[in-house]
Amino acid sequence: MSSDPFRVPARRTSLLICLGLSMLLASCQVRPLYDDTAATRENLGAIAYSDADDRAELEVRNQLIFMTGGGAGEPAAPQYRVDLKVESDLTGVMLEQSSDTARAGRVTVSADYTLERVSDNTVLKAGHRQVVSLVDFPAQEFAKLRAVRDAENRAARELAELIRADLAMVLGR
Repeated sequence: MSSDPFRVPARRTSLLICLGLSMLLASCQVRPLYDDTAATRENLGAIAYSDADDRAELEVRNQLIFMTGGGAGEPAAPQYRVDLKVESDLTGVMLEQSSDTARAGRVTVSADYTLERVSDNTVLKAGHRQVVSLVDFPAQEFAKLRAVRDAENRAARELAELIRADLAMVLGR
C-alpha cells in the first residue's frame, strides 16, 4: 500500500487552518443590534426631548417619549437631552391630465436630532433620518386632509422607531 506523500501534510494544514479560523471566530463578540439590556433601558428612560414646534414634531416626540420611557413619560432629572427638528412635506405624485390635480401623494417626514449628555454637554450622536409614506387623495376635501394626517402619523411613528434604534445603539455601548 502506498500513500500519497502530499495528502498527509495537506490534511494537517487544512486541519490547522480550520482550527485557527474557529479560534478566531470564537474570539469575536457578536451582539444583537437591538439588544435591550437593563442598562440600555435605564439610559433610554433618562432622556429629555426638546419642545415641539409643530404637529409632526409633536407626534415624533410623543412616540419617542413613549418608546424610550416605557410609557412612564419624561424623567424628572434627565441624564441626556435630544434636540429634535422635524419637518413634514407633502408632494403630489400622480397627476390627472384633464384636471391637473393629484390623485396620490407622498408625505416625507424628516428629522435632524442631536443626543447630548446633560452633565458636560458632550454631543454623543447627531443624525438625520427620513421616512416616506404614500397616500391616496379622495375626492372629498376633509377626507383628503384626514388621509394626509394619517400618512404623516404613520411616517412619524416609523421615524421615531428609527431614531430610538439609533439612540439605543449609542447608549448601549
